[in-house]
Parts: sequence; structure tokens; C-alpha cells
Amino acid sequence: IDTGDFPEWQFCLQTFSQEEADALPFDVLDPTKVIPEEVIPLRVVGRMVLDRNPDNFFAETEQVAYCASHVVPGIDFTNDPLLQGRLFSYQDTQLKRLGSPNFHQIPINQPKCPFHNLQRDGHMRMDVPKGQVNYEPSSLGPDVARESQASGYRTFPNLETGEQLRVRPEAFGDHYTQARMFFFSQTKPEQDHIVAALIFELSKCDVARVREAMLARLINIDQTLALRVAAGLGVRGEITPAAAPIPAAEMDPSPALSLLAKAPPGLVGRKVGCLVTDGVDDALVAELKAAVEAAGAKLAIIAPTISGVTTAAGALLAADFRIDGGPSVLFDAVALLPSDEGGAALALEATAVNFVRDAFGHLKVIAYVPAAAPLFVKGGLSDANPDADAGLINLPKATVADFITAASGGRIWDREPLVRKVF
Repeated sequence: IDTGDFPEWQFCLQTFSQEEADALPFDVLDPTKVIPEEVIPLRVVGRMVLDRNPDNFFAETEQVAYCASHVVPGIDFTNDPLLQGRLFSYQDTQLKRLGSPNFHQIPINQPKCPFHNLQRDGHMRMDVPKGQVNYEPSSLGPDVARESQASGYRTFPNLETGEQLRVRPEAFGDHYTQARMFFFSQTKPEQDHIVAALIFELSKCDVARVREAMLARLINIDQTLALRVAAGLGVRGEITPAAAPIPAAEMDPSPALSLLAKAPPGLVGRKVGCLVTDGVDDALVAELKAAVEAAGAKLAIIAPTISGVTTAAGALLAADFRIDGGPSVLFDAVALLPSDEGGAALALEATAVNFVRDAFGHLKVIAYVPAAAPLFVKGGLSDANPDADAGLINLPKATVADFITAASGGRIWDREPLVRKVF
């Protein structure tokens, strides 16, 4: 953001009629359900851009008071039970957290446009209202704010029929159909990571019956999913499905739910880390920097010291990070450009070895010069084969352009079985 590379998102809505809602195979008021974009397409109504960082974290971040009940004319509330609860709880939370009913007058929470209302007084009032009238209509204050039926807020005239009961609708009992749809909407790497995440989290649970209860529910989503997780947990024997009020039904996959399937290729907005030492090749760094920036990304220099390194031509190359403060997890792809002497020295530094090992283990594209070989050896990656791994770019055998092309494709998912067991 500080460099002018502003993150940006499309702001979209899904709009539909009551008739369209009734035709869906689930209750749209169930907050655990998503409406597939393939059924009700997104309508782009704007964009959200983060164009500056906070000047003061407390004043502009800690004091932000989001309230679901703060809406503009044209927006109203559904009977979604989660939303209805939040209409109360968000307001109540801000009263407690910020200590005043006037939290909306804190600068970060103030409306940006002029506003007029009859709210007065209260703890920590921050403006000074003029006049004696705080109600309408009044002949004593003909110019006070007045409600407008034409342009003010109007409640949606929703037609309600039937009994009002304190019960959960039967349709809310379908816990598995959308979970199944979500899982099968993911790409294979994403499915593998869901399995790995379930194994990881359930392995931290020391109560066996809880792990078994989770497997009993996973099998209601998909048998193979449950068996894969069971294998990762070391659970043997048959899995008995949990009672399901509504069995999982088949829904068409929704590719829009997959982050990988809809992720645009390229390096725009991404960061590439470049590990260097004294004696680094000036021309190679310059070529890499130009190529990375031409692809819309940023190049960060990581060095043994924060003061930077002296290049082969005797120039000072400033560093953005010291090695231990700039691990490879911060970057989308990395380049290893040490000198011969520097590569041998880096192999003695655990942080440098971990930089390479983590980049390889996180399936990132790695460009490297021959002098980086000791880092691979020390990291236990001496058998890494650039001819079999599209994410290992051996410079100068390959080119910087080859590195940019490979990095633009994202992670090297074919490498995953080499670095961890995929159940």
C-alpha cells in the first residue's frame, strides 16, 4: 500500500426474488448455506480499495465500530436468525467496548457526509447541538431534522404468514449437502489440504470419542474423505455414520467456491524474495528486478545483514530484510543468488537453510545459481531434480523469463508428495 500497489476487490451482491428463494433446495435464511454463484450470479456494484495504511492504529483500527444495524435506505433485514442476533449484539458490544452510546461520533466512525438527527447528550458527547428541540414535529424548531417518507428509511413491506414459534426450521437440519458440494467444488490440491487440515486439527484433540464423532460426520459428507482422515489419524475399523436429520443430497459443484480455480494467473500484486550475499552478480539482480516489476510484482532483497551486500562490481545493494527477519514464507516465489563464497557461508546459517527448505516445502518456485547448491545439500534437498520439478529454475541454464513464467503459475502442486505424505 505504501508503494502505491493498492489491494482491490470487487464489491458484489446476490439479489433474488422470494420465488427464486423458494425454488432453491435449501433455506436461504440458514446462515450456514451459500447460494452458488452459478445459480444466482454475482452483481458487481462497486469496488473496495485499500489506498492507505492507518496513521494511528488505535484511533483508526481499534476504535472501529462495525454495526450490522447501521444501514442506508434501500437495505433492510431478513429473518436470518444469526443476523437478528447480531443486530443486537454488535450494538451492545460497541457500547461495552468503547464505553459510550456516542461511539458513532469518534472520527473513524463518523459519516463522511453531512447528517442531521435529533440524537442528543449521553456520555462522551463529542459535538455541541444547538437549540432546545430534540423531537419532531415542533413549532419551536421548524428547521430541525424531520423524517421523510419519500427519501428516508423505509422498512420493506414483507408479507409474513404462519405461526411464529421458537423452533429451528426442519430445513436447517441439512448439515451435509452443502458440505459435500463445497468439498467436490475444490481442486485436488485444495481437497488434499482440507484432508490435511482435518488430520492436523483432530490430532490435537486428545479425546478419542470426539475424533470418532467427527469421522462419523465426515462420512456423511463423503466416504473417501472420512477414510482419508481416518488413515491420517491412525483410526482402524469401520466408521459408523452419525444420525443425519436430512441425508446429503447431490448438488452440482460450484467452481466459484475454489480459490485456485478462479485465481488469476500472474504475479501482479505479489512479492518475490531474492537471497543475496557479497559478490552477487549485478547484472543478474538488475535483470531479475526488471522482470519482476514488469510482471507487476515487487522484489525484496534478503541479505546476511540489514545493511545489504557489496556486489561483484563493488556497488552497495541495500537490503529489505535480514535473513532471519525475511523468511521465505513472506514471499510468493524466491531466487537464490549468492556468490560461490557466500553460498558456502549461508549453508552454515540455519535461517538461510530454512529459507530454502521452507520455500521448497511450501511448493514455491525457486530460481537459483550453482553457488546455492550447498543450501540444498544442507537442507536435505540434494536430490531435488530441476529436470523433474517445474518449480526449480537453474540459472543460467534457464532464464529469468523462465522463472517469471513458472512463478506466474503459482505453487508447484506436483511436488507435494515429495515433501509430505498425502493421505
